[in-house]
Amino acid sequence: MARTPADLVGAEPGRPFPITFDGRPVTALPGQSVAAALWGAGILSWRTTRNGGRPRGAFCGIGQCYDCLATINGEPNRRACLVPAAPGDAITTQEGHGRAALGV
Repeated sequence: MARTPADLVGAEPGRPFPITFDGRPVTALPGQSVAAALWGAGILSWRTTRNGGRPRGAFCGIGQCYDCLATINGEPNRRACLVPAAPGDAITTQEGHGRAALGV
């Protein structure tokens, strides 16, 4: 029987909690970043580029590349790989520079 990484370190994650992505329910675990929770749900893209509307998601995973920008709880341009997921978070796909609703 294969052992998981959690088995190897004796990790006991806390209870999963709900967040949403574009209105869809997603399950996150305590300690996960928003990007990790989205990845775990099979969601690989949550932003489009300003020029061309190309899909983007996590790339570097350490907050250096800014490909993972998302709108989290109404605040645009949050780096999803650095923001810890919290119960009830509402993540929405960020279009372009993330300020369309502001008329900028």
